[in-house]
Amino acid sequence: MKTVYAETHALRDAKTEVYGGELVYPFERPSRMTYILDRLNTVQLGPILPPDDHGQGPILAIHDKGLVDFLQTAWDEWTAAGYAGEAIPTCWPARRMVQRCPNHIDGKLGYFALATETSLTEGTWPAAYGSAQVALTAADLIRTGERAAFALCRPPGHHAALDMYGGYCFLNNAAIAAQHYLENGANRVAILDVDFHHGNGTQDIFYDRSDVLFLSLHGEPENAFPHFLGYTDETGSGAGAGFTVNYPMPPGTPFAQWRKALADALDKIAQYAPDQLIVSLGVDTFETDPISFFKLKSPDFTTYGADIAALGLPTLFVMEGGYDIDEIGLNTVNVLQGFLGAT
Repeated sequence: MKTVYAETHALRDAKTEVYGGELVYPFERPSRMTYILDRLNTVQLGPILPPDDHGQGPILAIHDKGLVDFLQTAWDEWTAAGYAGEAIPTCWPARRMVQRCPNHIDGKLGYFALATETSLTEGTWPAAYGSAQVALTAADLIRTGERAAFALCRPPGHHAALDMYGGYCFLNNAAIAAQHYLENGANRVAILDVDFHHGNGTQDIFYDRSDVLFLSLHGEPENAFPHFLGYTDETGSGAGAGFTVNYPMPPGTPFAQWRKALADALDKIAQYAPDQLIVSLGVDTFETDPISFFKLKSPDFTTYGADIAALGLPTLFVMEGGYDIDEIGLNTVNVLQGFLGAT
């Protein structure tokens, strides 16, 4: 299996994250990629390729131009305002407030952010832009004949909504790849999100559309970020009614229970019969992940990789979360090897 990877991810090297009332070193850090690359090379999964540059067009086909422009200028505006730290929002347009973008960077941060944990830094935009190009290039590999490909994206993307960033995500790589498929011959795309956290951004983008089936297995929002989306009664609206499927699960969920949800999701994907499958691959379902509460073990990732392969669909894996740094490489590559072993 070919992997696409961009070294520009390292430009996103935040030093601060708001967690537990403290400023801590972020869980989402550049070394995550080092461990995955090391494992890819150890097992010789396949060649690792740089991305092609598709420009901003595919990004703007998914995201509001205001968000894209903001991400490109936010750091300069922040430093021009005289602030010394990393850019963290301090206020939001909450209930019954005006939904209007302010001029000052403090207000802009709150307008475009969906959470406070994700600081903006000098290299955020080029890293996010490169991550989107990784997803697009890997999608092109499949469009031109590959059975599967791995987009080793960083920053991740599934929390990035139409016009909001947060949850370590700035541009929604999986959504951008899905739209790219649709604009290049596909009629239907399925996105299966197996990250521990709900893919709120992906749901937001495709909620009223029937050409993308979105399914998410995640920690129940009563107890897990992003808290305000991911319930079972969120099933789509308008033309998209019935094309969003959520599987929220409680703390301590073991693999057997999680796999039952996966089996149902895979059955729905088979019925939908998409031209392409995208897997938002987060391995923060692992039992010792520091910010999650599922109990999957390393061999389980191999097992469910094979389960996904049984669909027999062209499959793009897009890297999302996973924060047990020591095990992220093993668990990520286990999914890919399980998929390959069953094809």
